[in-house]
Amino acid sequence: MSYVEMPGAKVPIRMWTDPASVEEGALQQLRNVAGLPWIKGLAVMPDVHYGKGATVGSVIAMRGAVCPAAVGVDIGCGMSAVKTSLTANDLPGDLSRLRSKIEQTIPVGRGLHTDPVDPDTLPGFAVGGWDDFWGRFEGVAEAVRFRRERAGRQMGTLGSGNHMIEVCLDTDGSVWLMLHSGSRNIGKELAEHHIGVAQKLPHNQGLVDRDLAVFVSDTPQMAAYRSDLYWAQEYAKYNRSIMMALLKDVIRKEFKKARPAFDTEISCHHNYVAEERYDGMDLLVTRKGAIRAGSGEFGIIPGSMGTSSYIVKGLGNEKAFNSASHGAGRRMSRTAAKRRFTVRDLAEQTRGVECRKDTGVIDEIPGAYKNIDQVMAQQRDLVEVVAKLKQFICVKG
Repeated sequence: MSYVEMPGAKVPIRMWTDPASVEEGALQQLRNVAGLPWIKGLAVMPDVHYGKGATVGSVIAMRGAVCPAAVGVDIGCGMSAVKTSLTANDLPGDLSRLRSKIEQTIPVGRGLHTDPVDPDTLPGFAVGGWDDFWGRFEGVAEAVRFRRERAGRQMGTLGSGNHMIEVCLDTDGSVWLMLHSGSRNIGKELAEHHIGVAQKLPHNQGLVDRDLAVFVSDTPQMAAYRSDLYWAQEYAKYNRSIMMALLKDVIRKEFKKARPAFDTEISCHHNYVAEERYDGMDLLVTRKGAIRAGSGEFGIIPGSMGTSSYIVKGLGNEKAFNSASHGAGRRMSRTAAKRRFTVRDLAEQTRGVECRKDTGVIDEIPGAYKNIDQVMAQQRDLVEVVAKLKQFICVKG
């Protein structure tokens, strides 16, 4: 579909979905954003749903300002994927051992590594900039600096919620590795600290929603936020890179005879800020639950723990600020999913997938998410499909 345009106070709201399918709370959030003084554009992805301040699944372009809540509290959250030389014929009949080895190697949930991962020990991992990255930690907000040891031990860990590690097959029978994670607790604490700072600034008093508080250019608060933001985005990228290196090592050890090789990794943020130029203006573009889909750029759009995911290539649609959805998007809250579904439902909806099937992950049941194939159909003018994947192992926190 092409987009539907709804009127907004300052800018039109371009929606790559049927407005009637969006809950009223999310629609009101979009109206609120479209009325901000600094707004220059708003694009809404087909996976849009209610979030904190700004919806998940929205792309917000501002001039001279940035809204921390429009980035999301998991700064730099995103996806990584890589195609392997393995095929379906290489897979064992019992997948539980492979899932167990992954869970033993990469801490999940709130887990930490016993000691920080030494990237020098990871085969093929590009260590460039590692020391400089940690050296810059001393410049982050004083309120979170005491988390240095925890941040080091959480580097290379999965987290919980919708974060996952999957081993998948594409339609040609090739095995792919895919994972979803972000900047862990350190990114969350940085985000919450700066949202609190922004809410107290004079220019944010009287906003229709205090969670839409912004930082404006040429202020010390903006400079501090952008420094911490870019550090956290880099943390998230390193986190996924280290997990992928650990995952590859598991695959090498478990499939020694096949001698697996790996293509170039695909990686993309979907909670972040980028400096981009549109209509002759330099803008700060926040993607909260959205990926960049510039012309020819690769991206990853996952479904849920029992449905398909997609490797895509961007079409460079500037009406959407070169963006696309970050996934299927939730159609009900976690609380609603826990009330509605049972462990039996979870087992049925994840049949054929080696994964947890207990009460701890019912809120991640496929039925709590929108139909990924419908989401993909709604953004045919944003991306083209390169590969369709279906998981046979899914690791959740």
